[in-house]
Amino acid sequence: MVQVRITGLALDTQSQPVLILKPLVEEEGTGTLLPIWIGPQEATSILMAIQGDTPPRPMTHDLMKTILDDLGAAVERVEITRIEDGTFYAEITLRTRDGVLTLDARPSDSIALATRAGAPIWVADDVIAEAGVVDATVAEGEDADAEVAAFSEFLEHVNPEDFREE
Repeated sequence: MVQVRITGLALDTQSQPVLILKPLVEEEGTGTLLPIWIGPQEATSILMAIQGDTPPRPMTHDLMKTILDDLGAAVERVEITRIEDGTFYAEITLRTRDGVLTLDARPSDSIALATRAGAPIWVADDVIAEAGVVDATVAEGEDADAEVAAFSEFLEHVNPEDFREE
């Protein structure tokens, strides 16, 4: 498992939201990005949490966090555990009064909850190996325009079904 951070949310050429994750620690001269296509509601929820925006009414992930808090449970970590046939799978690990509980969840919901709870996000090494792409920002000699062009090229030719989340 490798701990990751959210480096951004983007739209692909078909205006579908793509969540971009990046390992916190990488070897010198290397870089990997993990794109995960998510739904627009989840993208909005994650973006609001990252920006610290408070909606006028609680969103689903805000409600989930409130319920956990009121029940004395806490999100310990989120893990993207595997990818099968282009579908990502995740687990939320909760610390409860009765012990540790692990729940199956979609990565987008898991990450939206983790952003609210301040919980770390982890990705299985196999998932990074299968679905990760080279981070153009670490390529020697490339400037910002070339980095954007490389990622845009990737988004134009990748099939979102290859990274479908259900």
